Amino acid sequence: MILQAKNQLTLQEFLNLSPGEGDVTYELVDGQAIPKMSPKFFHAKLTRVLLNLIEQSCEGKGEVCPEWAVALNRRGRDWMPIPDILYISYERLPANWDENEACPVPPDLVIEIISPFGFESSQSTETAKTATLSPGQTFGQMAAKAKDYLDAKVLRVWVVDSKARSITVFYPDAAPQTYMGEELLKDSLFEGLKFTVEQVFEKAKIPLDTE
Repeated sequence: MILQAKNQLTLQEFLNLSPGEGDVTYELVDGQAIPKMSPKFFHAKLTRVLLNLIEQSCEGKGEVCPEWAVALNRRGRDWMPIPDILYISYERLPANWDENEACPVPPDLVIEIISPFGFESSQSTETAKTATLSPGQTFGQMAAKAKDYLDAKVLRVWVVDSKARSITVFYPDAAPQTYMGEELLKDSLFEGLKFTVEQVFEKAKIPLDTE
């Protein structure tokens, strides 16, 4: 459920909220605490494969973490999303930063995974429509979120569409590009990193029919 408040939550009020029940964590969006449900098996395996790919490429250059909240600004308001994966270079966040807090500056990269098998929720249909990470989220909704990330000074956003078996890369200064199948994905953020999207899904052992 969305944690409704009589007044819009400030960032500090959001941080002071009691932890969610069970496996539910919350994102701060438009002054409301919005639930992000824990991923299921296939979603988690995709996360692991992508995290390992980035980690091997950025060793000694930054930090790559799954589901680390990040303090950003969205349309003039505090925003605290929880990307499936984020990478932040030591140029943006010094290597000696060592606080048990949300990422305090915009990361270089965020990765979000859309998946028909990704989340379980007891939310009503009406509630799910308002949640930013809800079952049935569309590519269009995630593309809008990618724009919010870029507007918040994130350098790159990868949207992984599990149903389409594709990865769309969003740039701050160019049109997005979608990769599928055996197309080689390279990104200037990571020198030497190159892979095909199908390699990612095969390594994660994701079956073709994920309906």
